[in-house]
Amino acid sequence: MQRTPDRIIRLPLIISVSLAIGMVAGYFYSIRSSVNIDRSSKLFTILQYIEKFYVDSVSLDSLAEASIPQILHNLDPHSSYLPAEEAERENEPLEGGFSGIGIQFNMDKDTVVVVKTIPNGPSEKKGILPGDRIIAVNGQTVAGVNMPSDSIVKRLKGPRGTAVKVTIKRPRISRPLEFTLIRDNIPLYSIDIAYMVAPSIGYVKINQFARNTPEEFINAVNRLKSRGMKKIIVDLRGNGGGYMDAAIRLADQFLENGKLIVYTIGRSKKKEDMAFATYEGIAEKEEVAVLIDEYSASASEIFAGAIQDNDRGIIIGRRSFGKALVQKPILLDDNSVIRLTIARYYTPTGRCIQKPYRKGDEEYYFDLLKRYEKGEFSSADSIHYNDTTKYYTPAGKVVYGGGGIMPDIFVPIEKENTNEYFLKIQANGFIYSFSFEYTDKNRSRMQSLKTVSSIKAWLDSMNVMKEFSAYVSQKGIPLPSSLSPEIKHRIKTQLYAYIARNLIDNEGFYPILSETDNTLQTAINYLVKP
Repeated sequence: MQRTPDRIIRLPLIISVSLAIGMVAGYFYSIRSSVNIDRSSKLFTILQYIEKFYVDSVSLDSLAEASIPQILHNLDPHSSYLPAEEAERENEPLEGGFSGIGIQFNMDKDTVVVVKTIPNGPSEKKGILPGDRIIAVNGQTVAGVNMPSDSIVKRLKGPRGTAVKVTIKRPRISRPLEFTLIRDNIPLYSIDIAYMVAPSIGYVKINQFARNTPEEFINAVNRLKSRGMKKIIVDLRGNGGGYMDAAIRLADQFLENGKLIVYTIGRSKKKEDMAFATYEGIAEKEEVAVLIDEYSASASEIFAGAIQDNDRGIIIGRRSFGKALVQKPILLDDNSVIRLTIARYYTPTGRCIQKPYRKGDEEYYFDLLKRYEKGEFSSADSIHYNDTTKYYTPAGKVVYGGGGIMPDIFVPIEKENTNEYFLKIQANGFIYSFSFEYTDKNRSRMQSLKTVSSIKAWLDSMNVMKEFSAYVSQKGIPLPSSLSPEIKHRIKTQLYAYIARNLIDNEGFYPILSETDNTLQTAINYLVKP
């Protein structure tokens, strides 16, 4: 599996909280089901008849595995069923860690290439290096045999303290190298980066709301404050949600004691689980801007809604996804999990931002495409409110429900996303693939580059854009003579950002990418105003 441009494969494979199966903003505690099912029900009766009379022998367990997802699918778009193995994979990033060998890797054709070793992890301790190829695991060949990446991940994962032998092909060394690694607990972080994006302005990018997100955030803010941070940007773009409790605890860091954060209404039709801010949070005094887009959902919308409805900060970007259904995970005897919708959440002003879903799943999941086609991503005037009811914040600002969080400052989608040449090279992953191949080819020459400025200076001296143009032309997409300087600059910026990520991870990627990030620049310009 090829690494996608905005994601790096970790061990074990990180699976984001999917929009398609329901971003979890629910009560993530597991219970054993104690619900009594009437054994005379039609469903149970049918299963009995199948077991007793069907012409062929049938596994009722297999039949249930196939039927349960369909039953839940008919309830709402986010109630879902996860087999045990899938449930374990999905929970790992939310729980903040796993047991493995501690590498990040990319698939180069059908071979695992180490991109980074996790600090103090088993691989780093034994001397595995970026650029190493894993060709065998416990004596079984995994390179050149078209083995799926998830199968390789399964072989590298295992209980803490157990051993796994990996065979490495290292560039410029003819013979394979063998390492015996002792698996250990490897942390997974929900904060991609936290750095000073401008004098006195800190920037924190949160990729999901995991169990440890509030603690990660507190540590990040303390570091930024030590560097002079007075204002903060919280980036939730692309954040599909996670634990509801983590979003509540994060909002608590910004709101004064007693401020309402969120509440739910379930089957009883009464307000339940009202969450209020408590002690003094670490970011109660700092001016805040929250960045959202059409992929910010669920727990992200809880946080953004709490900030907006309490007049605590400014929301910048585009309308969020619109998911306000709360799922409760129910652990079954075989460790599979049902995520059942049990409530809807409401922002402090009383709005439910869940978009309509009774018209069918197809319309629900194509909603973002329809919003794009109607011009909503390019113009705020094209936005259609599913609920025109006006809600008022304490300061008198009008907000709406029924389909996501509307930003206070709208930022349209970047223009290059409509440029034919840019779309072609993006669709084919050429910026990403070239960046990886270029880094891999020049790794020994670039390994001493440890800062953004040194990486950019080196790439400038090597005329990387010319090399990239030739690379893309060889792939059948020649550089058009009419390409605007703006598009050329954006391509160059992305090339530099991905190469920097291959060298120094997100500490290189985000600072370079920020140069052409219109939403982030809008937030910076807003916060620097007196």
